[in-house]
Amino acid sequence: MPLNRRTFLGTSAAAGAGVAIAGGSAAPAAAHGHGHGHGHGRPPKRYSFTVMGTTDLHGNVFNWDYFTDKEFDDKDHNDVGLAKISTLVNQVRQEKGRANTLMIDAGDTIQGTQLSYYYAKIDPITAKRGPVHPMAQAMNAIGYDAAALGNHEFNYGIPVLRKFEEQCDFPLLGANALDAKTLRPAFAPYVIKKMRTPHGPDVKVAILGLTNPGIAIWDKANVNGKMVFPGLEEQAAKFVPRLRSMGADVVIVSAHSGNSGTSSYGDQIPYVENAAGLVAEQVPGIDAILVGHAHLEIPEYFVENKQTGKKVVLSEPLKWGQRLTLFDFDLVWEKGRWVVERAGSQVLNSNTVAEDRKITRLLADEHKKVVAYVNQVIGTSTAAMTTAEAAWKDEPIIDLINVVQAETVKAALAGGAYAALPVLSQASCFSRTAQIPAGDVTIKDAAGLYPFENTLEARLLTGAQLKDYLEFSARYYVQTAAGVPVDTAKLTNADNTPDYNYDAVSGLTYEIDIAKPNGSRIVNLSFEGKPIDAAAQFVLAVNNYRASGGGNFPHVAGAKQLWANSEEIRNTIIAWVQAKGSVDGAQFASVDWRLTREGTPVF
Repeated sequence: MPLNRRTFLGTSAAAGAGVAIAGGSAAPAAAHGHGHGHGHGRPPKRYSFTVMGTTDLHGNVFNWDYFTDKEFDDKDHNDVGLAKISTLVNQVRQEKGRANTLMIDAGDTIQGTQLSYYYAKIDPITAKRGPVHPMAQAMNAIGYDAAALGNHEFNYGIPVLRKFEEQCDFPLLGANALDAKTLRPAFAPYVIKKMRTPHGPDVKVAILGLTNPGIAIWDKANVNGKMVFPGLEEQAAKFVPRLRSMGADVVIVSAHSGNSGTSSYGDQIPYVENAAGLVAEQVPGIDAILVGHAHLEIPEYFVENKQTGKKVVLSEPLKWGQRLTLFDFDLVWEKGRWVVERAGSQVLNSNTVAEDRKITRLLADEHKKVVAYVNQVIGTSTAAMTTAEAAWKDEPIIDLINVVQAETVKAALAGGAYAALPVLSQASCFSRTAQIPAGDVTIKDAAGLYPFENTLEARLLTGAQLKDYLEFSARYYVQTAAGVPVDTAKLTNADNTPDYNYDAVSGLTYEIDIAKPNGSRIVNLSFEGKPIDAAAQFVLAVNNYRASGGGNFPHVAGAKQLWANSEEIRNTIIAWVQAKGSVDGAQFASVDWRLTREGTPVF
C-alpha cells in the first residue's frame, strides 16, 4: 500500500490540532463530593479519580500459550491476557464509578503471540474486507481511552499499524513519532479527557503518548524515510507546557520506555531508550507516568522533578496483562482551579480473577482458528530436543536455528562476490521451555523455538571482530572461580543480561572460561581446526535485531550488509522442516562451544 499523505496521516487528529477532546462521563460522582460551599470554615471541594493502565500486552487476549497449546503458566503462576484484565477493570469501575475512571495502555500491543501473528500475516487485517484485529476488538470492548505506540507496533509495517489504528475506538498516541518529511506528528500526540465532578467545573486530564526512539533502528526497513523518532524528553518538554496552557488540570504520560536511563543500541542514535525516569526528572508539569517496554513490575515509584521539586509517580504493570496499574488522584479546588493534592499507584494481579466471559466469547472463533493453525503438522523429528540447558550448553535445538540460518544465507549469496566466504551463524536461547518432540513436529513446536518476529541478514566480519563479539556475549555468565561449585540457577544473566542477549555462534569452535574476567574469556577460538586468523573475512548470519544494534554487540551494526530478507526466521525454520520432512539432530548437531575453567569443562 503506497504511503500517500492520506494514509500516512491516517485517522488520527495528528496533522491539525493534534488533539482529540473526548467527553468523560455523564453521571456525576456524588460519592466523591465533600462539600460544596465557598464560604469561610466550609470544607474545600474535592474530587478523586483513578486511571488504570496496561502495557506490553503483546497480542495476549486469552490466558493461553499458543506455543505449548495450553493454559499459560509460569513458576509464579501468573496469568496473562486482556480477558483477565477486563475482569479487574470491571471491578475497579464498579468500586469507583465508571465515570471516575480512565483506561490507558503504554504500547507493544499487536505483536507477540501466534494470535496477533495470524491476523497480521495469515489472515491479515489489511486484506480487502479483512478481519478486525483481536486486540482492537478486545480493547474496544473493555473501553480503552488511549494507548501509546510501542516499538513492536511497527514490526509488520506501517499499513498494518494504520489499519489497526483505524479499527480502534481510541487514539494511538505518539508525540515523538513524526512524519520524516514534515516533522509533524504522524499520530495524535495526546488526548484530553474531561471528568465530571459534583462541583461544577470538570477536571481536564491530558494523556500524552511517547514511543521508543529505538524504532528507527529496530524497524529501519519499515520506517526509514517515512518516520523519525526524536527523544522522549525533548517532545515531552514541547507538549507538557502546551497541555497546561490548554487548561489541563492533570497531565499523565503514557511512555513506551523503561525507567533505567539506559539504552541497548549504544550511541547509534542520540536518544535514550529507557527514558521514563528522565522525563519525570527533567520536564515540569507531569503528574504521573505509565511506564512500558522494559517488562518489569514497578507498583509505585517516585521521581523528583529537578526544577520544581515536585514528586512524579511512575508505575509499570507486568507484561502480557499479568498486572493492571491503578493510579489514584486526589484533587482539591483551590483559587479557581483543580490541583492534584495526592497521587499514588499500585498494581493488581490478574491471576486473582477469572477471565471475563464477554471477552472470551467475543473472540472464541479467532482463538479456535489460531489453535488449529499452530497444530498443523509440518514434519517429524527422530529425537526430542529441548532448550532446558541451552543457556549453558551447546544444544542440538540451537544448532537447528543456526543450520537453517547458515544454509539460507549460503543459498542467498551463491554465485555472488561473497559466495566463497565461510558462513557462520548466531542464535540465542529465546525460551528455556521450547522443545521439538520426537515424532510429529507442528508449527507451534517450530515457532516456539523462535518466538520473535526477527528477520535474517548477512553481515561481513573479520576474525578479530568475531572474537570481540564473542567476548561481549560471554559477559552473560557470572564469574565463577575454578573449584567453586557451579549452580546453573545462578550462573547466567550476569548484570541482568537477558537470555536473548547471549549469542552462541556456530561454524567456529571456542571455549568460554567463566573463571576469567569479562573481556578475556574466549579461549582456543578456532576455525576448521586452526586458530582463527584475525584478518580473515567471515559472513555472519544474524537476526535484524542484533544487526541493527539490539543488545549493543560490537561491530555488527556497522558491518557491511551483504544480504537481508523480510521473511521471519521463524517461518524460514518452518519452511525448512517442511522441505526436509524430517529433523535429524545427528545430521547437524555438534558441540562447537563449551564452558570451561582453566581448561577443564564445567559440564
